[in-house]
Amino acid sequence: MQRIEETSRLNAGEEKLRNLLMRGLAGEEAAYRGFLQELSAHLRAFLRKRLARLPDEVEDLVQESLLAVHNQRHTYDPGQPLTAWIHAIAKYKLVDLLRRREKRELLTDPLEDEFSLVSAADTEAADARRDLGKLLAQLPDRQRLPIVHVKLEGLSVAEAAKRTGLSESAVKVGVHRGLKALAAIIRGDV
Repeated sequence: MQRIEETSRLNAGEEKLRNLLMRGLAGEEAAYRGFLQELSAHLRAFLRKRLARLPDEVEDLVQESLLAVHNQRHTYDPGQPLTAWIHAIAKYKLVDLLRRREKRELLTDPLEDEFSLVSAADTEAADARRDLGKLLAQLPDRQRLPIVHVKLEGLSVAEAAKRTGLSESAVKVGVHRGLKALAAIIRGDV
């Protein structure tokens, strides 16, 4: 019963947002302003769940997402669910934020000991290569070869396609599925 009520509430929210957006796109300024207000609250809740560890970033990401929705509003297909389109935009903004934070942390990570970089034994690198080789050996060629050529050797998708005899799209799919399979293997899901 609770699930039915929640689904009903979500559908009502979807319809309200869609109605406000469509009226706004038709030139009704007050409806568009209402759409942006409703969307702000929706995005805030959506992003707060995903940024529980970074609560200070939520508001900035809400604003970035609102701006992106506004700039891309002409690409919305009224035949598709509005919240799915909005969530895709917000997820891209979230990924951008996490990439920026990662780069910033890498750039500001102090070197505690200038010799720590050279103090690691050469055997660690060899062990890592051997472990990676064992993981990759568990994948079929259609996944293993694209990962080796594109991710490890740094070849372009086109170069990897020529080398493997696969199409470029098959190389992209192979990399994606292979990385997903490797993650499952590492987690122990397989």
